[in-house]
Amino acid sequence: MTSEATPQLIPQSFAEFLEASPPNQTVHISDLIDLKWNSGNQYYYLTTPEIQIHCSAETCNGIRFHRCTDGNKITLREKSLTNCFITYICSNCQNHKKTFAIAARLNPNDTSGTLIKFGETPVFGPPVPPRLLKLIGPDRDNFLKGRRCENQGLGVGAFVYYRRVVEHQKDRIFKEIVKVSEKIGAPKEKIDILTAALSETQFTKALDMAKDAMPESLLINGHSPLKLLYRALSDGIHNLSDEECLGFASAVRVVLGELSDRLSQALKDEVEITNALTRLLAPNN
Repeated sequence: MTSEATPQLIPQSFAEFLEASPPNQTVHISDLIDLKWNSGNQYYYLTTPEIQIHCSAETCNGIRFHRCTDGNKITLREKSLTNCFITYICSNCQNHKKTFAIAARLNPNDTSGTLIKFGETPVFGPPVPPRLLKLIGPDRDNFLKGRRCENQGLGVGAFVYYRRVVEHQKDRIFKEIVKVSEKIGAPKEKIDILTAALSETQFTKALDMAKDAMPESLLINGHSPLKLLYRALSDGIHNLSDEECLGFASAVRVVLGELSDRLSQALKDEVEITNALTRLLAPNN
């Protein structure tokens, strides 16, 4: 009787693991420890390298270098798993912090080892754009629950939460689309279709009605975001694998984010044009 082979872990650098691996991952780290000698004794310190992650501070609001506040302070023991928290702080604003809950096991033959990420705060993944949270309004908590499911690879959960958000906030989304259509002077027949879809109580039917009435400025690479959402959400999840649900959930999140950006930009452009015309047409000019 032969035993199953132990799956091989693909080596990563410590920085890559902290930056890009979601929680509940076990990875072989090529540069886990820093060997030091003191009074003839060998000590194994966690390397805690510099990492590049998103800083949500107003002065940054982008990818910035972060440095560990616990550098060269965490020692590992041979033949045992070391559980610890490590905290990183933004090198630019010196304010934003990121804390990881990890467990490390060293390889006594070199500087590599195994690392497990239990969790992190703020949560793993790119931040949710404020414009998107504003668009979905009252369903913010459901959306963030879906985001956590997506980050943890729970496809069915993420899909269900995102679908619920779009269903519940269908009227809110359609009102914003109608507002943009009216602002930019879209054809009346298209505005009438969008208004009728706003009154439609059946979710997928409303998406189907309005999918070809979108203003050109709201199209995503030439495609109606409502049509894209209809394709993703009109079918049930019963015949989909968890991995397939995860893919659809991610696509829904991306389309919603892009739609919120385009709605906001279209209204902003219209406000700027109105202000410019008001200034140029003032009696003193």
